[in-house]
Amino acid sequence: MNAGDLELLRQLHVPHETIDRLKSFVQILDEASAGQNLISAGTRPQLWQRHILDSLQLLPLAEGTGSWLDVGTGAGFPGLVIAIAEPNRQMILAEPRALRVGFLREVASKLHLDNVAVHQKKVQLIASPPVSVISARAVAPLTNLIESTTHLADEQTLWLLMKGRSARSELEQARATWQGEFRLVPSLTDPDAAIVVASGLKRRVKR
Repeated sequence: MNAGDLELLRQLHVPHETIDRLKSFVQILDEASAGQNLISAGTRPQLWQRHILDSLQLLPLAEGTGSWLDVGTGAGFPGLVIAIAEPNRQMILAEPRALRVGFLREVASKLHLDNVAVHQKKVQLIASPPVSVISARAVAPLTNLIESTTHLADEQTLWLLMKGRSARSELEQARATWQGEFRLVPSLTDPDAAIVVASGLKRRVKR
């Protein structure tokens, strides 16, 4: 963690106790990475910016403590980071890969994250009451992400979908199929990336 990372943590109003828990998570991640490729080697020197802070930037976009579903959590981004930062919010992690699921459950156990439920299945197979927030990072095209999660949403659900350079074009494609409120929020950690924020989504009726 460098001075720039600390400044962004301050801007996001992350408490010291949360930073300590995140440091514990990073330590577990480092140890587990020796056995499986949890994050790419190229991002390890910028782990806090590329993964931790990248995940934390979703917090100001999702007020309240309603349940949160993270699709394709992988090594814990953004879902596990959000669960650490907001222990009073129920976090559902959808991850079909067995090794990743084992890691997520290990972290949840070691850090006593009682708010985390890890599902080893594709999100289309998860049954749950409507959630307040749905997030995903680099999982699937935007239209497919919305399609695969609408059974877990209602008119109040907020989607926070993290995208790279394709954000604007994917948003235009999604608007051809889905109507509702959409906006792009520039990423705080990557000038080429953006977060697609959506709510009130309904499939457009073909005429």
